[in-house]
Amino acid sequence: MSHTVKNILRYILLLFLLFGFLPGYSHSYVFRGLSVTEGLSDLVVNALYKDSIGYVWIGTGNSLERFDGTYLKHFLITGANEKIKRVNAIAETAGNQIWMGNGMGLWRVNNEKDILEPIAAETLRYGVRSLLPDSRGALYIGSEAGLFIYENGNLEQILIDPNVLSASNIVTGLSLGEANTLWMATNGGLYALSLTDRKITPYHYIVEDKHICSYNNVTRIGTMLYLGTMGQGIICFNTRTHQFSHFIDVGCNVISSLSSDGEDVLYIGTDGNGVHFVSTRKMKPIRSFRHEPGQDESIRSNSVYSLLVDRDGLIWIGFYQLGLDYSLYQSGLFSTYSYPPHFDSKDMPVRSIAITENEKLIGSRDGLFYINEDKGIFKNFKTPELRSSMIFCIYKFQDKYYIGTYGGGMYIFNPSDQSIHDFEPDESQPFMRGQIFCIKSDSKDNLWIGTSMGLYCYKDGKQVKHYTSSNSKLPEGNVYEICFDSTRKGWICTENGMCIWDPSSESLKTDVFPEGFIHKEKIRVIYEDSGHDLYFLPDKGSMFISDLSMSRFRRLQPHTLLEGKDGMFILEDEEHWLWIGTNNGLYRYDKKETFIPYNFIDGIPSSIFTLCPPIQDKKGILWMGNSKGLICMDFKQNNRMKSYNYPPVITDIYVNGKKSVRPVTGNNGMPEIELESSQNNLTFYFSGFTYTEPAYMTYEYKLEGEDGEWQILTGKSDITYYDLPAGKYVFKIRHIGNPDSMACIAVQIPYPIETWSIIAIAIAAAFLGYVYFQRKRKEKQAKAVQPQALVREETKEIEKQEKTAEAKYKTNKISSEECKHLTEKLEALMLREKPYTNPELKIADLATMLGRSAHTLSYLFNQHLNQNYYDYINDYRIEEFKRLINEDEYSKYTLSALAELCGFSSRASFFRYFKKATGITPNEYIRSIGKNNE
Repeated sequence: MSHTVKNILRYILLLFLLFGFLPGYSHSYVFRGLSVTEGLSDLVVNALYKDSIGYVWIGTGNSLERFDGTYLKHFLITGANEKIKRVNAIAETAGNQIWMGNGMGLWRVNNEKDILEPIAAETLRYGVRSLLPDSRGALYIGSEAGLFIYENGNLEQILIDPNVLSASNIVTGLSLGEANTLWMATNGGLYALSLTDRKITPYHYIVEDKHICSYNNVTRIGTMLYLGTMGQGIICFNTRTHQFSHFIDVGCNVISSLSSDGEDVLYIGTDGNGVHFVSTRKMKPIRSFRHEPGQDESIRSNSVYSLLVDRDGLIWIGFYQLGLDYSLYQSGLFSTYSYPPHFDSKDMPVRSIAITENEKLIGSRDGLFYINEDKGIFKNFKTPELRSSMIFCIYKFQDKYYIGTYGGGMYIFNPSDQSIHDFEPDESQPFMRGQIFCIKSDSKDNLWIGTSMGLYCYKDGKQVKHYTSSNSKLPEGNVYEICFDSTRKGWICTENGMCIWDPSSESLKTDVFPEGFIHKEKIRVIYEDSGHDLYFLPDKGSMFISDLSMSRFRRLQPHTLLEGKDGMFILEDEEHWLWIGTNNGLYRYDKKETFIPYNFIDGIPSSIFTLCPPIQDKKGILWMGNSKGLICMDFKQNNRMKSYNYPPVITDIYVNGKKSVRPVTGNNGMPEIELESSQNNLTFYFSGFTYTEPAYMTYEYKLEGEDGEWQILTGKSDITYYDLPAGKYVFKIRHIGNPDSMACIAVQIPYPIETWSIIAIAIAAAFLGYVYFQRKRKEKQAKAVQPQALVREETKEIEKQEKTAEAKYKTNKISSEECKHLTEKLEALMLREKPYTNPELKIADLATMLGRSAHTLSYLFNQHLNQNYYDYINDYRIEEFKRLINEDEYSKYTLSALAELCGFSSRASFFRYFKKATGITPNEYIRSIGKNNE
């Protein structure tokens, strides 16, 4: 499929998503604010642009900002006159060259130096109001002194009026038209410039002898130009008939921003009445966004200064003095079901469903809903018609639906006449007032019901069995789950364990489980897949997997994306992957090692899924219960793939807390950086340009040469490595479960010069030592017995020192009570004054602070605390390091710098003692607490 065709299909899909043309599925925008709190340099947002890579450029009152969805990069505008710094326009030319115009002139982003450079400042010394590139590489510049054309390094000025001070020379908007024509909106009228012969044709709108000629912006759809004004709303101009007319009223005549989709829709920003999407064919607004507290899709202000609807359908709204709002990205892979105007499951906790070809039965905390779209039937049952509106389970059996509630017993729903009646009116508990948790049928058409009063079995409407913990092997408590497997065994799960219904003996058994099985836990869900493996989801803890015979079973391997989450349901799709809903996300699992997360980005309204058994209908649509609606996804059409508009990009690399040199392209085409030997603390920043809530961003990364396996990163867009040894590395980042989306960069850290010198000296010393050893070997072999006198003397010296130490401590005569008091005084000193942060601290210095002798303090450490002085001090230094690593103030410090702050005299001693005290390295400790020292 060609790139053009893909773009057309994407545009068509975007229209459907934007304007709600998809019947049965609701779409709404969720906005996120960006202001000084998030790092924006200034709160006046006057211009917005999305470039070809995926960055969004934000023009403020004093800066140009580059935003990647998580981080802002600032390009501050130099100069003393704050009044003319405000950014008016942003554009891009070939090679991702970014241009900016403001009251000071034309600027270009220098990617090598990460600064803004003024362009042709001596010639183009006027304010720039608008920018427009064309496909040939020319940049059209609307200034306060006419039009400039920048092409191939040459700058051409075209005055619209010979009087340079004329309002007609203030060019506020540009639009390319047919026949090589450039349309120019100015403060003195509309003008057409023939790019072939540079001929200018004026067009003036005169109403009752008054000129309406001051325009603020312009956009084109077909043969119609739309001109925004600062007081008369929107003016239309037909480029064929040359006729002016007024466009519809959008509730505010101050049009601050005007653009279009090029086909039908105008995107209008007003300074006073928010944002409006207007269909030019229907001549009416089809979507509006205003500041309306308490309403969905409310924006933070109606004073809109800039508006961008980007190519991915995201809405960016810049305000006066409030920063900007942008709509969070959602791919539309999943949708929330609705049946307008009768039913919308949005924000409804869905607990149970039954989906057939034509019927939908939906159970929630707000009652039961029946929908037959083919026949246009909608029914809702809730209290007082039902004794309880909390629907726990729905099960279709023999053309009728059996409904279990919490506190209201059980009902039968007949779809033929949409009537509902009690299942067993003569039995108050549990079928009139009790809890019904699950309903299933077996191969003999027996209906099994799990309740708060035990397990029931019905045949042809009559009760056959009622199992309780007192009359059978059924464990005590509520019966939560019933599952009949392919061997016809029934797995019965209660609050206090599990038993098996044996069809051969027609009895419940508990003595059939092997040692180490999960039968003693509270199980909420059991699912059998196509390979006849059983999956058990306990109320707490990891998933359990077993074959039908229970001869092979295991827990799910640790350190997966499911760890720490409670499973709610399982469903196998046509490709034999499992969909697992949890209390914190939805995951697709290949039954091996791969877990693909699905969340808000994919159109899921909440990360919390309910204990609602999911369904895949005959059309291939997956249906799942969520705490904020009934969500669905066309599996066959979407082929389960998460879609990303952009591959990840490594946006920045910081070395030792500072920006590194710009990567160069290596011989293999991969970007690479070569560092100095001391530059071994690296932070990689990256973005997938999804522009969603940062908490939902998920990546896989690996530093080849350091990491053995792919690491999972959620909710962050950076990763830090500390104290990397010399060597060659390749950093890789990709969307999780999507190997084709990988970005890479090579890193080389050389060995220090002194290391090579040491190696050379060591080799030479080894050689000389070998020669010397060979010379002396014969002399040593001649000696039959080594003299023992020296050994005896050394032993005597050690014994003498030990006796001296014992005598010294005995003369101190420090009581246990004194030791306890001195210990408390010492600990108070360590906490209050932190003397351990002095790397030159001696035991004598510490003794002076306490007003005691060094001998006394030595006795305290060795005899009372059973710890030498250095270990005692280093323990405090280690705790200080653990405290600092959690402080934002020290987040950019290197490990060596932090070690020095804590009082260690060298990095080597810090690493050695940290490993001795904790059993792990500092780097391993930082990763274990989820810190990247960012």
